[in-house]
Amino acid sequence: MAVEARDASVPDVAVDTAPPPPSRGPTPSQSGVKFPFPQNRENSRCIYPNLYRNEDVQAAYDQWKNDTVTTDGAKGFRRVKRPNDPGLDPNSTVSEGIGYGMLLAVYMNDQTLFDDLWQYEQQFLDQYGLMDWNIKADGSGPTSGGLGPATDADEDMAFALLMADKQWGGKGKLSTNYIDIAKGMITTIWNNEIFDYKYLKPWPTADSSTINLSYFAPAYYKLFAKIDTANTSNWTSTVDTMYTVLNASLKASNGNADNGLVPAWCDSGGTPNGGAFGPGAGPSPTNYQYDSCRTPFRIGLDWCWNGEPRAQAYVAKTSKFFSGISVAKMVDGYDLNGNPHAQYQTGANAQIQSSAFIGPAGVGAMSNTTYQSFLNDAYRVVASRTALVGGTYYEDSWMVLSLLMMTANFLDYTTL
Repeated sequence: MAVEARDASVPDVAVDTAPPPPSRGPTPSQSGVKFPFPQNRENSRCIYPNLYRNEDVQAAYDQWKNDTVTTDGAKGFRRVKRPNDPGLDPNSTVSEGIGYGMLLAVYMNDQTLFDDLWQYEQQFLDQYGLMDWNIKADGSGPTSGGLGPATDADEDMAFALLMADKQWGGKGKLSTNYIDIAKGMITTIWNNEIFDYKYLKPWPTADSSTINLSYFAPAYYKLFAKIDTANTSNWTSTVDTMYTVLNASLKASNGNADNGLVPAWCDSGGTPNGGAFGPGAGPSPTNYQYDSCRTPFRIGLDWCWNGEPRAQAYVAKTSKFFSGISVAKMVDGYDLNGNPHAQYQTGANAQIQSSAFIGPAGVGAMSNTTYQSFLNDAYRVVASRTALVGGTYYEDSWMVLSLLMMTANFLDYTTL
């Protein structure tokens, strides 16, 4: 595939001038490791950056690990901290970060970190047997308001455990096999975080009026349906229902019928819901922001992995919108009608971009050769490891997740 002309305003990194690596393809299995990094198992349904390099992924992973992984306050294990991310206590841990960390560790073949993160998670279980969503930096317990689970974190952990079973097998340093922990967690998610057998809840006490579409991970649920055999048809119903909600959120009254910019919080009819956090908790965001930006990644997986036409139709909208803007001009937030609504990319930070927006948008663009140039530029910016306007923890995490997918290393091991 020919290298396309690049946008001169997009920053240069080594990938721009370095030749492609001499060889790509699956690293052979080793003793105790079935899928050592890198794998580079490209899917014929998706396109990839012209000059992707595994060294970029490794460098990004090392940066994430150095910036966020710590033993401090981890009760003898390790955790993912939030060094300078706005909104919560400095250096606290969110369950979301443990989920991201487990995903990164399993794909980078870092079993000791994977096991440490899970054992840390087990120190802070709530009444449902799921991790409280925000833990104090010193490990003394949940922060004020940090009680209760977050569904996106729980489903990432469950999926990571399934991948750990395929990557390493057995149980590592844990007391129970990865597959058995995964099965139990999937059942717990079903019992507590699905409403009316079909709607994904952001937390156990929510209902269909409170939906965060960036939590919707249909590619995961299709695998969960195979594992949780008691609820196979129910997981399928959830996939169908949540695609209906996703499509319902893109409508003329929201101004987003063609651009794919989902509201951060909405109801089951796709209407933005500014009261999702409940009485006295302040308004919930309804624009396309630091939750919403993950949606092209989660939906894009379902096209690349499963050939889901509803996924392809969705990422076609986001890819057309963002490629029309260009990577160089992307900001960290939009109104639903597509007007820029930057959250942190303002003032002195105006020239610093967000990997959390650019990376997932790039993953969505993997669905069609029309967006090859946009994908190349998205990869280049994320691989520069400098698009960190939204905070070290969150941006670093989505930097590595996106690079793993764009280099054909974020895989469903159960199909290989």
